[in-house]
Amino acid sequence: MTTGFIGLGAVGGKLAGNLLANGEALMVHDLDAARVAEFVARGATGASDAAAVMRACDVVITSLPSPAASEAVLAAMLPEMGPGKTWVEMSTTDPEVIVAQAQRVAATGGQAVEAPVSGGCHRAATGNISIFVGGARAEFEAVLPLLTILGRQILHTGEIGTASRLKVMTNYLATANLLTLCEALATMSAAGLDMATTYEAIRISSGNSFVHETESQLILSGNRDVDFTIDLVLKDIGLFQSLAEAHGVPLEISPLMIRMMQNGAARFGMRGQSDRMIERLETACGLDVTAPGFPTELVDDQPPALGAEVVPRR
Repeated sequence: MTTGFIGLGAVGGKLAGNLLANGEALMVHDLDAARVAEFVARGATGASDAAAVMRACDVVITSLPSPAASEAVLAAMLPEMGPGKTWVEMSTTDPEVIVAQAQRVAATGGQAVEAPVSGGCHRAATGNISIFVGGARAEFEAVLPLLTILGRQILHTGEIGTASRLKVMTNYLATANLLTLCEALATMSAAGLDMATTYEAIRISSGNSFVHETESQLILSGNRDVDFTIDLVLKDIGLFQSLAEAHGVPLEISPLMIRMMQNGAARFGMRGQSDRMIERLETACGLDVTAPGFPTELVDDQPPALGAEVVPRR
């Protein structure tokens, strides 16, 4: 059975590549014809549009940059959907939008599952990324074999919409950590601390985090290309802010983070890399927050392996 994959960008291209590497028959589509051609050269079948992918495949996975892109692709696929057809949406999207989209899919007799990922592009490349899955339990179990190829830890979060809520929450936390790390590293540099020693002090302490062990290395190497742009950060933390507002939660840190990232967008452009936020402080203080010996590209050193479901404690 051929699986469809639409969206071969920074994350989607790596996820689709894992399916190919594991022997899955794959049909692909992307607005960038060069990306499609690359996958065809590797053994995939190319498709001219999203409708053609859904027409030919029982399961179609999408990994797209925005809710608007997701809606455009779904609109193209809907006429081809019906009983036996499943849409797996792996984009980070608006929780309310995905619920409404799933209802439209259900009206055709098809099924929709949301499956946003977390863990960075380097883990998407090795199949060691984490996946949150929202949808009926039977639908989750039907796509689980594919998801265990794409990710290492797969969490069934409940009904449709729950996975997207959790995903924007985790991206909010990651952004908060990035911004505080920028301030911590800049302050230690200004105070004359060795940056390599500072990195290790954070790593072995209660201040450590996944973001520190990954993005701080790119900051210190000077490369600052985590393959995640400021516009995507603003989308995700904006969705989290909207979720909080909808439920009457008076957040204080979140609005400040949004203003900081908007300032970063004004300085570095919406497509600027999010790690460049450190440069706001470098410029303000005349600092060079770098150190020798740190990698310019993140590499996942966890051996690839089939994933498994994570079962919450009850």
